[in-house]
Amino acid sequence: MDVRFLRSKTALVSTADKLARAGLPLYVRNWYHESGSNSRSEKGSRTVEQETPLGGGPDRPARNVGSRKRARKFPKGRQLDLAALEQVRELLGDRPRRHDLLIEYLHLIQDHYHCISARHLRALCDELRLPQAAAYEVATFYAHFDVVKEGETPPPPTTIRVCDSITCAIKGAQALYDALKAGANPAQVRVVKAPCMGRCDTAPVCEVGHYFVDHAKPETVEAAVKGGKHDPDIPKYTDLAAYRAEGGYAMLAECREGKRKVEDLIKEMSDAGLRGLGGAGFPAGKKWQIVRSFSGPRLMTINGDEGEPGTFKDRYYLERNPHQMFEGALIAAWAVEAERIYLYMRDEYPAVLHILAHEIAALEEAGLIKKGDIELRRGAGAYICGEESAMIESIEGKRGYPRNRPPYIAEVGLFDRPTLNHNVETLYWVPEIMEKGAKWFADHGMNGGKGFRSWSVSGRVKKPGVIVAPAGVTVNELIGRAGGMEDGQKFKAYLPGGASGGILPARLGDVPLDFGTLDQYGAFVGSHAIVIFSQQDRIADVAINLLQFFKNESCGQCTPCRVGCDKAVALLQRDNWDPDLLSELAQAMSDASICGLGQAAPNAFVTAMEFFSDEPGPTNGAGPPARY
Repeated sequence: MDVRFLRSKTALVSTADKLARAGLPLYVRNWYHESGSNSRSEKGSRTVEQETPLGGGPDRPARNVGSRKRARKFPKGRQLDLAALEQVRELLGDRPRRHDLLIEYLHLIQDHYHCISARHLRALCDELRLPQAAAYEVATFYAHFDVVKEGETPPPPTTIRVCDSITCAIKGAQALYDALKAGANPAQVRVVKAPCMGRCDTAPVCEVGHYFVDHAKPETVEAAVKGGKHDPDIPKYTDLAAYRAEGGYAMLAECREGKRKVEDLIKEMSDAGLRGLGGAGFPAGKKWQIVRSFSGPRLMTINGDEGEPGTFKDRYYLERNPHQMFEGALIAAWAVEAERIYLYMRDEYPAVLHILAHEIAALEEAGLIKKGDIELRRGAGAYICGEESAMIESIEGKRGYPRNRPPYIAEVGLFDRPTLNHNVETLYWVPEIMEKGAKWFADHGMNGGKGFRSWSVSGRVKKPGVIVAPAGVTVNELIGRAGGMEDGQKFKAYLPGGASGGILPARLGDVPLDFGTLDQYGAFVGSHAIVIFSQQDRIADVAINLLQFFKNESCGQCTPCRVGCDKAVALLQRDNWDPDLLSELAQAMSDASICGLGQAAPNAFVTAMEFFSDEPGPTNGAGPPARY
């Protein structure tokens, strides 16, 4: 029998034993095996030698010495640097060597060395038994990783990110960027533009390392750099002890003690009208029913990648009372019998990541969950990972590419298992609905809506922030709750649902805001991000900013979105818009894009043409879309 076959078979058995001993669930062990990783899962499971057998290597046998071809001394490609390998092993410590943890380990290297060098990437591939191409495509996909090849200059030790999304843009982000760029020493400080950081209520915003400068000015940002501020400020919040002292986790206890039935709980969520509040608005109770209909083991994911420009409500809750979300998540996981929860949080929220890691450890120590029941995963600067299937790809250690559907993730989700996915705010309401009843929540709606909504309000208002108001509220009422328009500003237009939801005029300020109420105007509420504009803001510039955002954040997987966003920006930057050509482009993007990014991106310029054709500038005379 072939000795190589016996060796490979022994390696497979050994790896399976190691994964089982590590306590990993069967679905992870199976997925890990099927993904092609039949290598070590523990540190030091093999020794590294500099020499290679004659003509051989780890993936092929040595050639016969008598072969007419000379054997290679080393395999092709980038060679392994033993010093870099030891450095990577030191960073990884005793963490498991699994493919789905690739992004977590790239973060370790980036955080420690402020970049990812080619030699460290090569060493990480060796440690995880990954092809270099697979790791490289992941590392270069995410904006927060700086991959540096041989001969290239690493980035300076300090990076200043200037938010250029729509609220910061109308608050002077471009002038701030220009001033910082002109005053920075490129050898010490790098100044770059960045998409929405979820702090629109304090625009304009800069991030120095992971330290945020709110209401940023050149002098305040420079002071932060000179003061060596690179770490986030951790706000005061309700920790586990304080939450339990107020009666927290009582609803979870009722579920686990059998005082609540799953069927009754699902009905209660349905009667309350609780919906997904990340953008899609799918009924929560119905989603639980669908996931339960597929055989286990089941998993659960929490989408904390709140990247829609203008949105910051999830950060608001997690920086104040994270355990109400945790309790809602554990109740939902109990309802669908999910074995593990994966919490995906955007990298732009470093304070939230700190809080979540600390409180998950507190839950484990208190015995409310077992170690590993909730696994925190860190995003890396990709808006597309707010799309549920792209987020799942990212959790699995891959590029954030949305999946074709069907199958939907409720049937084939994370690690190919049925998966319940929820937004942070949706879960936040679950314990309160259980405690106070479905009628309490549903009755707070208005104009036909059900329940509360958390509206992220920013722009030209006096008191921007998160406003908890009934579903069906109008934008005029929200402006009033936000203190009214800024002095000297007149309400002109608004975004009802962040960058994706279209641009509506002030004359539609009394239309109820809820899922479905804006369909006739080509708009939607989405993530409930309200951005207010005044006569000072040119709608053409707003549309260009939004499309530039989509162009930068498109994952590039499908042509209608990748090319469509690029062409849209070029067409919008012309002195006069071509309504027929833009309408045709919008139709192609909407019909053929894989996910909601490309499908919703045209909403900005389509609604701009429809409602602002009388405004001087490129939109003048454009009129309603001809073929959309």
